[in-house]
Amino acid sequence: MATIRRFFVENIGREAVLCGDEYSHAKNVLRLQEGDEVVLLDGSGTEYDAIVSKVSKGEMLCTVTGRRPSDKECRTRVRLLIGALKGDKTELVVQKATELGVAEIAVFSSRYCSAYFNENKLERLQKVAREAAKQCLRATVPSVEYFEKFEDALASCKEFENKLFACEFAQKSDADLHSLRGSCALVVGSEGGFSPEEFERAQGMGFAGVTLGRRILRAETAAIVFCGAVMFSLGEWEA
Repeated sequence: MATIRRFFVENIGREAVLCGDEYSHAKNVLRLQEGDEVVLLDGSGTEYDAIVSKVSKGEMLCTVTGRRPSDKECRTRVRLLIGALKGDKTELVVQKATELGVAEIAVFSSRYCSAYFNENKLERLQKVAREAAKQCLRATVPSVEYFEKFEDALASCKEFENKLFACEFAQKSDADLHSLRGSCALVVGSEGGFSPEEFERAQGMGFAGVTLGRRILRAETAAIVFCGAVMFSLGEWEA
């Protein structure tokens, strides 16, 4: 059975219109035609069953036939803060964090971060998150934002119940990852890691240092593994 294609659109009522990139993908790549079934998503956590009712230049009109709440979203809110990485590694982290169920992603610059970041890269990351959300059958797209100042990124996590800071030079974990409960904010550095001063600043803002084993992991590996370990501890891997 072929997978029913999924699209993020705005203003879903009895009908909805695919346009822009979603239209181009549906029309030119997937070759959808009138009568084909689709699933529409508005980011609210609801899935809308629909049928393509009209295809015109630049737009695809879909008629909604039903709706249901998604069962693919995590029950617990998890936010990932990741230092900007070189090349396309930040894209990889955003993609995998989305698949793992992370609700929010923030990219930041820090003392030893050497990756260049701009609005075009942020827009690209938002697109990566949207495509990953469709691929893994999520009904919401994680927010993706950028903080030029590391302190501002840390401050954005003040409401979380658990604030966990992966630190390569921490001697022991100050939080038990096996017994997590409640919302979690996770911090992972760039390739250069963190300075002792940055770690101390985070501790002063309520973050607990944690280790990710005896080996030094690449930054992108650490971010993905950290998200996976926290999701497992929270019970999000259970059916």
